Amino acid sequence: MTASTPGRPAAAAARPAAATTSGPLPGPAERLWVPPAGRPPIAVALDAPDGATALQWARAVAPHAAVLKVGLELFLRAGAAVVTALRDEGLLAPGGRPAVGVPSNPTFSLTDGDREGGVAPELFLDLKLHDIPATVAGGMRSLAVLGPRFVTVHAAGGAAMVRAAVDAAPEVHVTAVTVLTSLDDRALAATGLSGPPSDAVRRLAVLAVEAGARAIVCSPKEVSLVRAELGETVTLITPGVRPEGAERADQARVATPERALLDGSDLLVIGRPITSAVDPAVAAATLATRVTPLR
Repeated sequence: MTASTPGRPAAAAARPAAATTSGPLPGPAERLWVPPAGRPPIAVALDAPDGATALQWARAVAPHAAVLKVGLELFLRAGAAVVTALRDEGLLAPGGRPAVGVPSNPTFSLTDGDREGGVAPELFLDLKLHDIPATVAGGMRSLAVLGPRFVTVHAAGGAAMVRAAVDAAPEVHVTAVTVLTSLDDRALAATGLSGPPSDAVRRLAVLAVEAGARAIVCSPKEVSLVRAELGETVTLITPGVRPEGAERADQARVATPERALLDGSDLLVIGRPITSAVDPAVAAATLATRVTPLR
């Protein structure tokens, strides 16, 4: 490992900072996000139909994840209460301010998630905000009180929208979604975007980082390209991760966890291969054992 990129495998640390002639885009001043000490680079997607199921899954997988991801279905069904319930059980690292009308733990800084020793997973709100800048800014202010580390917005909303999100919640790592992992070349072309998904991913990633996004969501198929383009100052989050032999379901652009990490991913989003397993705790622990040495 190199001293400049602690925790990365030697092959990844040796990557050039950027493949462009102009050098890597300037990113946020702070260091790369890294998982809390001793935790694998896994975000378990709690894509549950209700809060009770989400809590059941979280109890099983929290010891084996750096992040718990709450997505659109669960958040629309259970709202901020599910975040409060997860924190009250010690399944999420403390963070944020109490929301009006929502019981909460005491106020903590988001940096508490970086402390060594026994820290719980961090919160990822994967809500993919996509609206006019003023509306997205208001949404980010509402979500910031829940203390998430990451909140997603669609990079396709444009630079002004991404910047509005960043300015509204500077303590949150605004995370720009490039091209959904369910889209292949044909599906993307049907939306009016020409060229392969990798071209759109690169353009949207550059746009978002220039607007202040601290993290980028892209499929494992594009992660090496985005890493080369943006350098080491941006957190790369990869859904569409499937262990060898796992069902693809609705994911079009996928890779194994090992491949995604070696190509430059910082955080693997894994849902159904864990939560649909007979024993989610065993599935999460098995994946954690496989990927932790690669960090």
